[in-house]
Amino acid sequence: MDREDYLKLVGTELGVSDWQTIDQKRIDAFAEATEDFQFIHIDPERARRETPFGGTIAHGFLSLSILSKLAYAAMPTLNGAAMSINYGFDKVRFLTPVRAGSRVRARFVLSEATMRAPNELLARTATTLEIEDQPKPALVADWLGLHFFN
Repeated sequence: MDREDYLKLVGTELGVSDWQTIDQKRIDAFAEATEDFQFIHIDPERARRETPFGGTIAHGFLSLSILSKLAYAAMPTLNGAAMSINYGFDKVRFLTPVRAGSRVRARFVLSEATMRAPNELLARTATTLEIEDQPKPALVADWLGLHFFN
């Protein structure tokens, strides 16, 4: 997609990803990578006994970090972009825990797109991580991306 066409999409949904399963294996791998071994994530029996979740839940930051994978699959590619980088978040709220074995998908709405320089586009995307069969999302985020053009 050309950047001029992209700029016209402000206020519209850019895409919705496919469903992705957040299984215990992925949660355990994330615990290893981040050294966050809290029992609510890695001990299914204890989490079942001692939490209101009925078992283990994904780390909030796992739910947040999977957005990159989901965005690659759902967001349009910008023609002429030399690179795009994660510029951060202005707001992130974790609303509902993601139970092990749940499926999630992301919905992306372009809320703002501005040229910061002749070859730099700053995009603000309202991002929602939905949990299959749950009324409330796992998280909502105001995600910033910076795109550099040749």
